[in-house]
Amino acid sequence: MRFRHYLRRPPAITAAEAVRLVADGALVVDVRRRFEWNRTHIPDAVHMPLEELPERCLELPDDRLLIAFCTGGLRSAGAANLLVENGFDAVNMSGGLIDWRAAGGPLTTP
Repeated sequence: MRFRHYLRRPPAITAAEAVRLVADGALVVDVRRRFEWNRTHIPDAVHMPLEELPERCLELPDDRLLIAFCTGGLRSAGAANLLVENGFDAVNMSGGLIDWRAAGGPLTTP
C-alpha cells in the first residue's frame, strides 16, 4: 500500500458509532495481521490484512458500509482511504480494538 493513503484523514467514526452501525448491517474489515486476528477479533468481521487489501478489496461487498478496523486506528485509516478510492462507502474506526472493547463491542477469542 502506498504512503499517500496515510496522508489524508479518512472519514472516521468512534467505536460506539461502529458498534451501532454493525448492528445496522455495516461490515467490519479487520486489516490486522493474522496473529492479531487469531488472538481476538470482531464476530462476522472480514479479515483482510492491510498488505493484501489492494489486491483483494474487490472481494468486499459494495452495497454495505465498510468499517476499517485495526489495533489502534492508524493502519485502518490508510485502509479506509484505499477503500474510498476504490469506490466503497468506507470509514475508519478510530481508537481500534481498545475503544471497541470499551464501547461494549463483542469479541471472539479462540
